[in-house]
Amino acid sequence: MNLKKINDKILLATDLVEILKTKKNKTTVFTNGCFDILHKGHIEYLAKASNLADLMIIGLNTDKSVSRLKGNSRPLQDENSRAITIAALQFVDYVVLFNEDTPYNLIRTLKPNVLVKGSDYKIEDIVGFDILKQYGGEIKTIDFVEGYSTTKIVDKILKQCD
Repeated sequence: MNLKKINDKILLATDLVEILKTKKNKTTVFTNGCFDILHKGHIEYLAKASNLADLMIIGLNTDKSVSRLKGNSRPLQDENSRAITIAALQFVDYVVLFNEDTPYNLIRTLKPNVLVKGSDYKIEDIVGFDILKQYGGEIKTIDFVEGYSTTKIVDKILKQCD
């Protein structure tokens, strides 16, 4: 896959809505995150999520959103770098940046068929649960791969620098 094809997967929500109108026979799965340092846990989680529908959409927190959620030292990579990295994954069809702390408005706009988060969430606590329930969408959780997290990776790097 060339860089243009990767960049073509990164869209504004309004553009993605128009594209999805042409793919009404396809089911969509949506998940979101910061994806600051892509690791094995992310890959396995996203690959499993992508198996739940025809098209995989990733909501990616903007830099400002990540900083609000994770602190001023984050993100480690800018939103463009993170978006390109996620879009390069073969099982990801679209990446959409969002600036809010949660993807609630993005979920309401995109209306995915399936909403996925990690199994550390109770289904009824997942942001967008109420939206999908209104139109009969599915909400699913996927187990995390133990021992993998961006925070653990950052902590390990900092220890090695001491």
